[in-house]
Parts: sequence; C-alpha cells; structure tokens
Amino acid sequence: MSDLDHSLYTDFPEYRERIHQLKLEDPVFASKAAEYHKLDHSVRGLEMAHTSLTNDRFRNMKMRRLQLKDELLRMLQ
Repeated sequence: MSDLDHSLYTDFPEYRERIHQLKLEDPVFASKAAEYHKLDHSVRGLEMAHTSLTNDRFRNMKMRRLQLKDELLRMLQ
C-alpha cells in the first residue's frame, strides 16, 4: 500500500509553472490533468482502504493513472 501523494506538482516539481500554465491554456492538458487528479484521488482512497491488488477494477485504475501520467509528462517536455 502506498498513500504517497502522486499529484502532478509533487511528482514533477520542476514543471510546476508549466503545469499551471498548461492547465490554463491547453484544454487537452487541462482535461487529462483533471482526469489524472480524480483518478489519483480514487486510487489513494482505495489504497488506504487496503483494496487488494488482485481487484481488476483497482488494477485498471492504477494502469490508467500511469498512462495519463506518461501522457502528461510528454506534454510537459
């Protein structure tokens, strides 16, 4: 279990200003960032509830979160 904060600002502190700028100026980035934030919040809640990693829905949520994070990082670079 990991209750570590995986917010974009926490994981990519070097892109803090760029994240803020893109959230304001790029609707695609803003949409993906919002989906990422919502999904991260849900995953962390399930982790804190000790949800089993064998739960397919939980595993799919974690995979989607990772996919979004990769997409957002590419947009930041």
